[in-house]
Amino acid sequence: MQGAMGVGVSLSSLASAVAREGAIGVISGVQIGYYEPDFLSNNNEANVRALKKHIKRAKELCGDGILGVNLLTAMKNYKEMVAAAVEMKIDLIISGAGLPLDLPALVEGSQTKIVPIVSSGKAAALISKVWDKKYKRIPDMVIVEGPEAGGHLGFSKEELAKNEFKPLEELVTEVIEAMKPFEEKYKIQVPVIAAGGIYSGEDIAKFIKLGASGVQMATRFVATEECDAHINFKNSYVDAKKEDIRLVQSPVGMPGRAVDNEFTKKLDKGNIPVKRCYDCLIPCNPATTPYCISQALIQSVTGDMENGLVFAGTNAYKIDKITTVKDLINELCEEANSYL
Repeated sequence: MQGAMGVGVSLSSLASAVAREGAIGVISGVQIGYYEPDFLSNNNEANVRALKKHIKRAKELCGDGILGVNLLTAMKNYKEMVAAAVEMKIDLIISGAGLPLDLPALVEGSQTKIVPIVSSGKAAALISKVWDKKYKRIPDMVIVEGPEAGGHLGFSKEELAKNEFKPLEELVTEVIEAMKPFEEKYKIQVPVIAAGGIYSGEDIAKFIKLGASGVQMATRFVATEECDAHINFKNSYVDAKKEDIRLVQSPVGMPGRAVDNEFTKKLDKGNIPVKRCYDCLIPCNPATTPYCISQALIQSVTGDMENGLVFAGTNAYKIDKITTVKDLINELCEEANSYL
């Protein structure tokens, strides 16, 4: 699976290219309507409209390929965005940044699969328990995101700074075990997908051997011709050194991982005042937030690297060139097969 990257890094171009190659392409739904003319004045409708456009376009481009949409539970327009994705007959909805406890109700009567992102076996069991009891169903798949991922992380800043966290290998095993009672009850296998810091075909093989059904990778897909981000964004990965990948505080209340640049250096000195609030995330208060994350992500994806936040996984510094999705997936599969 190709991991979702917002704002605007994984839209219909990247997701359709990935789906065409037989992997799962994922569109990021967060603030997806940033290029719509009424985005500032009519944020909610602009986002819903843009999501429908990108799903339609991706389906036209990828034929029978599998497409997903990632929607943060922390988004204020979460229900409207899920409804739009279901209306467009998206194959799966992936949901993290909180517990998507009411997601089954929002897709009822559709063929859309639902996939929570978790960072522990405890969270996987809790979601499955609630869905089982309330909706008589369990996740169609579970993504386990470890501490080396880019973007928002389900670990505290203290845990990450002190390296006091379980490695992804342990988390994957934990989630596989947590899902077993639910698999037995429903007599199905729930695929568990490993995510966060997976870079090579060797990494893929390692997690398949561990019992995962597959992996989700995001960082590698930024440096592709088909990625929807500006070339400056892609080159910030190509040019990054190991010491440039750092933790940042996110207005959502979770830490994030990003490439060090002028914007993160400004943040180190203090808050960046919010000039306009998009009213996009539930836990964000414009009066106290360290910066506007929507604005910071829109700036970077459109090429303004001095004023933009560039989320990235731990291994982004290893990327040294821009390739194509086809060549990248072929390389990963060949390498993974050699280790399997």
